[in-house]
Amino acid sequence: MGRFGFAIPATSANLGPGFDSFGIALDLYNKFEAQRADEWVVHVEGEGKNYLYQDERNQVACAMKTTFDQVGADLCAEIWCLNRIPTGNGLGSSSTARLGGVLLARELLEEAGYERLTDQAVFEIASELEGHADNVAAGFFGGFTVCWKSGGTPQHARFEPASGLAAVVVPATTELLTDAARELLPKDVSHADASFNVAHAGLLAASIVAGHPEHFNDALKDKLHEPYRSVAIADLEDIHTILMEAGADGVALSGSGPTVIGLVAGADDSGAYRRAVEVAARASDAVRELGTRREPLPLVIARDGAKPL
Repeated sequence: MGRFGFAIPATSANLGPGFDSFGIALDLYNKFEAQRADEWVVHVEGEGKNYLYQDERNQVACAMKTTFDQVGADLCAEIWCLNRIPTGNGLGSSSTARLGGVLLARELLEEAGYERLTDQAVFEIASELEGHADNVAAGFFGGFTVCWKSGGTPQHARFEPASGLAAVVVPATTELLTDAARELLPKDVSHADASFNVAHAGLLAASIVAGHPEHFNDALKDKLHEPYRSVAIADLEDIHTILMEAGADGVALSGSGPTVIGLVAGADDSGAYRRAVEVAARASDAVRELGTRREPLPLVIARDGAKPL
């Protein structure tokens, strides 16, 4: 019996005005490994070691069990999780676990003689488990992704971001669970707000793919979720100001928060990352003084998405 593994990148979904649709992958990884076993055993290291389930209730194990059940396979696994992505912070930690579990299940099922699941099947199962596809798509396929539904089935398109893009993320010291953050959203929005987001979403997508960072500051503005979630993120405006004054080209809430992401451009990816390091360093003291945040973290874009170990 083989031991299989995957590294799944962090993601910033709901990116700017792309509520429940835009996602971008970041070069910070959770790593998951598994092999067939007689019973469920889970080992967790890194983020969440002291509070994540280390049995069959773990999200990776649950995703594997769901995948096994869908094909009628009676299998168990021993799982190893090495988590580097902060939990409950809007960086796709739960999505990596669910996607990682489905990917691991695919390998173990094929090893056991079952037909190999397609990428679309993996995407659909993980999206159903996650509850929305934007994190899953970016984590699975990398780069910049757009999600929608067709006939109730999640779909995605992946686009290669133009060269010269990096990010600075500022996670919080506390968590904001996705379900709680979603409860803050209104059931209806105005036509004016919807129109605002349509225009800004188009501008953001075009700017990322065509390489026009001069539009990031405007393009990342949103009226569908960030204003409502700011009620639960008292320092959101402060972090936004700190990152912009430190030199970020545009700033937005990452996922459902509380992490805030700043996009940073350069002549190429290496140049953008060097700028991101500088932005993070300039922002560090002001962030530390707030006492509510972790250190700003510069990251390049993960262009390849999930990859085997």
